[in-house]
Amino acid sequence: MAPRANWKGFLRLSLVTCPVALYPATSESEKISFNQLNRQTGHRIKYMKVDADTGDEVPNEDIVKGYELDKGQYIEVTKEELEEIALESTRTIEIDEFVDKSDIDPRYLIRPYYIRPDGKVGHDAFAVIRETIREMDKVAIGRVVLTNREHIIALEPMDKGLVGTLLRYPYEVRSEQEYFDEIQDVKVTKDMLDLARHIVNQKAGRFEPEKFEDHYETALIDLINQKRAGKPITPKSKPAATNVVDLMEALRRSVGKEAAPAKAGKPAKKGRKASAGQKEMLMPIEGKKPKEAAAKKPSAKPQRKSA
Repeated sequence: MAPRANWKGFLRLSLVTCPVALYPATSESEKISFNQLNRQTGHRIKYMKVDADTGDEVPNEDIVKGYELDKGQYIEVTKEELEEIALESTRTIEIDEFVDKSDIDPRYLIRPYYIRPDGKVGHDAFAVIRETIREMDKVAIGRVVLTNREHIIALEPMDKGLVGTLLRYPYEVRSEQEYFDEIQDVKVTKDMLDLARHIVNQKAGRFEPEKFEDHYETALIDLINQKRAGKPITPKSKPAATNVVDLMEALRRSVGKEAAPAKAGKPAKKGRKASAGQKEMLMPIEGKKPKEAAAKKPSAKPQRKSA
């Protein structure tokens, strides 16, 4: 089943308009997640919305939004009042300008979305907008309202669709000066740069996301499997911290380490396919026969007990 759209409306470039739908381009649903339990009973912890003063539970229909002016003093804002100030970008992504991708500071990037035509109409207009952005080799900047807030969105062509990346506003990005001012000015010698550059060249490659593995997620799966099998959990030894005294010597040794050939008999480790969910590595559910488990393909969301 196709994922549910986060937003539906119109994409507009001047007088060219088409209906579109916006879908999340990323997901964390495959990651291991935990529930909070009562250690004494093993029951799940439940959260309730209660009055901070009386302690009484408050039904959803009696909960309103409030902006705190002073300690304990609020201005209430109703849902109807928020709807009255709805912006045009609530239903339309208006393309305001086109910029070079290199002009967008990476600190402003939030999260990506896929954008495609919504329904059977508007594909021609969508293609015109998409191919115009592609032909100009630019990024289109517009505005969209998600979760009741207006966001800047950067649009780029991808295959037959568009990728829209939400951007932060300037007031959301902290200045680097308060963090970098105390960094000492260090003179890096040419010899050091040459050695470091040599290490970089030895490690040079292409960005291939499918070869990366989430080691922490794998460790969580191993922990859960061991606990399900009733095996004792033994803490792993932590690597000892090293104190670099001679930077030049450390660089030279690093060059030698990277140049050393891999040990025979140990083929290079291949990354898992991105399409294969991490949860598929969990142990089979108790009671399932090995032959039956082998005959069936692993489901996307196998059952598991909380650790």
